[in-house]
Amino acid sequence: MWIYHRNTRPNGGHTIFLLVLFLLFSCNEKNKTPENELAPIDTVFEAYYEFKKGANPIEATKAGFHTYNDTIANYISDAYQETLKEKYSSFLTMLDQYDESMVSKEQWLSLRVMRWDCAIKLEGLENDLVTMASPVYDLPSFELMPLLQIQSLHLYVAQLGSGASVQPFKTAQDYDNWLERLEDYLVFLDTCIEKMEEGMGQGVVLPKKIVVKIIPQLQEFINSGVGDHLFTEPLRNFSEAVNRADRERITKAYEAFVRDRLIPKYALLDTFLKERYLPVCRETSGLSDVPNGKKTYDYLIKLHTTTLMTADEIHELGKTEVQRILGEMEKVKREIGFEGDLKAFFNHVRQRKDQMPFSKPEEVIANFNAIQNRMEPKLNTLFDLKPKAGFKVQRTEAFREASASAEYVPGSKDATRPGTFYIPIPDVEHYNKFADEALFLHEAIPGHHFQLSLQQENQDLPEFLHPESMGVFVEGWALYAESLGKELGLYEDPFQYFGMLSMEMHRAIRLVVDTGIHAKGWTREEAIQYSLENEAESEDGIIAEIERYMATPGQALSYKIGQLKISELRTKAERELGDAFDIKEFHNQVLNSGSLALILLEEKIEGWIASQKN
Repeated sequence: MWIYHRNTRPNGGHTIFLLVLFLLFSCNEKNKTPENELAPIDTVFEAYYEFKKGANPIEATKAGFHTYNDTIANYISDAYQETLKEKYSSFLTMLDQYDESMVSKEQWLSLRVMRWDCAIKLEGLENDLVTMASPVYDLPSFELMPLLQIQSLHLYVAQLGSGASVQPFKTAQDYDNWLERLEDYLVFLDTCIEKMEEGMGQGVVLPKKIVVKIIPQLQEFINSGVGDHLFTEPLRNFSEAVNRADRERITKAYEAFVRDRLIPKYALLDTFLKERYLPVCRETSGLSDVPNGKKTYDYLIKLHTTTLMTADEIHELGKTEVQRILGEMEKVKREIGFEGDLKAFFNHVRQRKDQMPFSKPEEVIANFNAIQNRMEPKLNTLFDLKPKAGFKVQRTEAFREASASAEYVPGSKDATRPGTFYIPIPDVEHYNKFADEALFLHEAIPGHHFQLSLQQENQDLPEFLHPESMGVFVEGWALYAESLGKELGLYEDPFQYFGMLSMEMHRAIRLVVDTGIHAKGWTREEAIQYSLENEAESEDGIIAEIERYMATPGQALSYKIGQLKISELRTKAERELGDAFDIKEFHNQVLNSGSLALILLEEKIEGWIASQKN
């Protein structure tokens, strides 16, 4: 049953999907379909991608597919989740019909990625707290705690509605599509209230510290006048493709919708959060403090790391990495000539005026562009695979800037829309640049922009592997990219090298505090203090980060776990291949198969090492 799009349009993908479903329901483990009657595996991959686009319409828009531009999936609804369970189960049944002898080596790797994706998503759907296919960054959502202060649909929809993100506003149809999409969004907000009420009855509620950050985010949408409302911003930027009559019609429709439907809905949500939800929110911080929380966190560890590591193992690994990086920081402190202890040096770096030289946000953006100009001449020494898509550096929107981290949003698959590196600048005069080189390498080149653009531009991959996908690979690569700075002509300034160590420390600390909060009973304040003692981030920045981990358990583990595996594989290849080791080819091997679970990446690189030996 194809339920995701209210106006299903017949097309080739839909036909393929129906063909595969016919095969799915005509086979089972005891009576496998004969090999010569099976659909080609590429057809299964195509059907899977059609399913995923329909299941997550905003991600389809983000990838440049416009069929679902007028739809938002109500992913926290019971009907939606039951349908996903059916689909993932069906695709797993289909994949069981194939073995390694029936497909190419590359297809077998893609099949195993698809099997992992289906199985882990199905496990999440069967968990009492988690729902899958959240439109935001492909993260899981908590069915009974659907709104967060970061990485939440109400923030993402505002980005889209501003006209400055991935939602197109070029034609009259684009404008009509967005209004239709907002109809679905209102239904989602109603469902949020229903689910939060259900959670209140079961003791599954957000920490109070999270909710007090959500409430101010709603105020701009409630208190702004229609004429200067964020959601009417596209009316001030009509393209020439929209004629005068359509402009008048669209303007009336948008203003009426914002005035009569959207603002009242936000006001209703605001009243619910303040008067009913906030008073019963919990004072505790971790997921283990809600029913089924421990089991859910164990699942989220597996989802976000693609390993079977336990919370205790990750916690101890994090402590070991923290101590190692502290030793490296001591070396930099001595090189700079600072005589106090490391904690005093953190405060020294936080407060140095020469590390806060900017008076205008545009100067921050210009600094990142200058970093790109310095490192680009060395790129050819490490990479021969480069994306076609361009990218731009852009300030994070004001309505979410206070709680946001730097982030990268990929461009369109056809490279007509560039990737965007968002940087929050809430207080430009106190913006500290000491880690900007590492941040650029992580978010832009050769981090997220390289990896994600190459992934979605790779015509040899099945299309379901083009979107962002596994965070442990995506974020692991980006953190690994930070370590390439010296090879790319950066980190000549010891403060910038210290910034790289600080960024790595930040990710090592995450292993400790995320598991501390969600598995070991740490309070928010204990996690903040641990961070303050071991890194040079500002206190406000650390608080925002700790509250991010409270809201999105397990996601912050992916960075360091992924980076350690990629670095380990590079070291192994260098050791075993010696003079035959080619860094460009190693990077090709990591980047040319899409996002892989770590066990699959390890198998691939070990196979490549063996082939190079022979």
